[in-house]
Amino acid sequence: MGEIEVDESNNLSPKNSVKIILKTVGPSRPFHLRVPSHIKVRDLRKIVAEGEHLPIENLRLISRGKALHDSKNGEDVYIQLADGDSFIVAVRPKAPPKHVRDGYDDDEDDDDLKFQLPESAARWKWRLFCILHDKLKLPDIVLIAIFSLSVKAWAFIVLWFMLAPVAHKWELGPLYILATGFATIFLNLGHRQAGELSAYSIFNEDFRELPGTFNADRVDRDIRTGQL
Repeated sequence: MGEIEVDESNNLSPKNSVKIILKTVGPSRPFHLRVPSHIKVRDLRKIVAEGEHLPIENLRLISRGKALHDSKNGEDVYIQLADGDSFIVAVRPKAPPKHVRDGYDDDEDDDDLKFQLPESAARWKWRLFCILHDKLKLPDIVLIAIFSLSVKAWAFIVLWFMLAPVAHKWELGPLYILATGFATIFLNLGHRQAGELSAYSIFNEDFRELPGTFNADRVDRDIRTGQL
């Protein structure tokens, strides 16, 4: 099987560069590529994608049966290369449109329940994720619940549990729970934009109803116009 030599226009010095072998999945022939001996996985994927005109977002490099990741714990992963190192280039195909997938049972629907922390997340979030996922083996649904809340929300939760024993001691437990419920409702009401109608006509100017509101006046109008 022949080999394709990639143009080495980056003027790398022989001391700081190595020649690696890349094999694509499929009938394509392997090719050589000269790259720095110490390089980020992210940069290596970019070089391969540009050299072979492949979509970098779907390109994966596999070495010794393991896929190489751009980052770990929020930090870029570097790789030390040597002459003759071999990698498999795999390009993940694009998913079919949703209207095509709706007619089939797809096992990949379970991926929606798998939690994936964004690579741009803070370093402390990556460390916490590694502890909860790798060491404590928490299920993905729990990780989704933990990381979907902001730091401010977690601060309120911790404060609530700290004050709960105090309310119980003063026999104010039911009142404390009711106050928590009302506070949760009022803090999540949101704010209307200028000119936006409320969902309740009593709060709108001139008691104006929303289009499609179903009430006695609507039934009466439909009867008079012969629509019922």
